[in-house]
Amino acid sequence: MQEHYYPLPGGLVRILDTTTPFPPLQQALKEPNGLIAIGGDLTADRLLAAYRQGIFPWFSPGEPILWWSPDPRMVLFPATLNIGRSLRKVIQQQPFDIRFNTAFEAVINACAATPRPDQPGTWITDEIIAAYTQLHRLGYAHSVEAWQHGQLVGGCYGVKIGRMFYGESMFHHVSNASKVAFAHLVQWLNTQQVGMIDCQMHTPLLASFGAYEIPRDQFIAQLNMLVQDDVT
Repeated sequence: MQEHYYPLPGGLVRILDTTTPFPPLQQALKEPNGLIAIGGDLTADRLLAAYRQGIFPWFSPGEPILWWSPDPRMVLFPATLNIGRSLRKVIQQQPFDIRFNTAFEAVINACAATPRPDQPGTWITDEIIAAYTQLHRLGYAHSVEAWQHGQLVGGCYGVKIGRMFYGESMFHHVSNASKVAFAHLVQWLNTQQVGMIDCQMHTPLLASFGAYEIPRDQFIAQLNMLVQDDVT
């Protein structure tokens, strides 16, 4: 099979068609950090293959599909979840009805529609929404929802393969709604013996929950053990 590459200032990036495999992670660019492939598709098989190799899609509307595996990698170990005093008080007050997997499409659409101060638009395109909704139907993608007075006011979603979870996005319309939903998600993942949550890249919010960066090689070694338990 002939391989095709796209030249960028940071190096060559493999161009995928529907059958091209991902290249070895050693070929990921240092700048932009972790870019490893361009193109391909967002079928369930492609997405699951990507996640099992520590790769995820992230691209803006109008761009080709871009695949990433940054180094270092932001991760959270469920058993060491840190819930601050103020958030713990909110959780104890039970202001939200927390539900799992009852409104996946509503959650991902809300994540796409919610403005973010550090982003001019959204990477959650219609193509992404369709792809992850399919993963949800197959039992891989999960949502946690915070409801208040019958309205969806916050939530988060991600992908679970074996004992590995890949966090994707969260939103809130009411203060603390996404934080409470995320805390419940991590606690549930701990009961499912999930060993690691991929947070992809550093954010202050995730760091406040106890997430931190580890080298990609260490991330992949952990991931390889955890995805072997896939019984979905």
